[in-house]
Amino acid sequence: MRLQLLLIGLTLSAIPLSFIDAPYPQELILQHIPTSIGLVLLAFAVIFVRPTGLSFFCVLAFVWLHLIGARWIYSFVPYDALVEQIVGISISDYFGWERNHYDRLVHFASGILGVPLASECLQRFAHMRPLGAAIMGISCVMAIGATYEILEWQIAMTFSPAQAEAYNGQQGDRWDPQKDLALAGIGSLLSAGLVFRWSPAMAR
Repeated sequence: MRLQLLLIGLTLSAIPLSFIDAPYPQELILQHIPTSIGLVLLAFAVIFVRPTGLSFFCVLAFVWLHLIGARWIYSFVPYDALVEQIVGISISDYFGWERNHYDRLVHFASGILGVPLASECLQRFAHMRPLGAAIMGISCVMAIGATYEILEWQIAMTFSPAQAEAYNGQQGDRWDPQKDLALAGIGSLLSAGLVFRWSPAMAR
């Protein structure tokens, strides 16, 4: 538990550090409000619920992916420049990409990393068997993803077009919500295929 709380503390400390020379500081505030709340809730869960290491590290890995994306409001994460600097090849040029796909990676990761947590919660609190919990975990991931897309839609309807684009990062793709949900679904299916026999009791 101490290690988990320490890692949460280090992750929380990364939030103010991400504002140093941030290219989009105003948008970063909006990105980090739910992140901060989520980390506080995770700390309470560690203290009172004691999640398994698998679920905890899946959640923390997703938070770090989000922290990186939020720093550059997802649309401008410089992964292409980094890879080109290391291996001398532009990923975007190689695949013919015309947009920044970091947000797609995070939505795919939400499926991969979300199912273990959902499966554990369903097994521990709804007393489901591992297979049923894994299948329902897919539904949980998709439901949360759909709710998030509805939230983004409301942001697009409420804020100015520039503010909405800065938060949602659609980059002109009218099918962005559908593609995001599809990637989350694919990730959750792959994850369920790995954890359908796993139970929290194995980690204790």
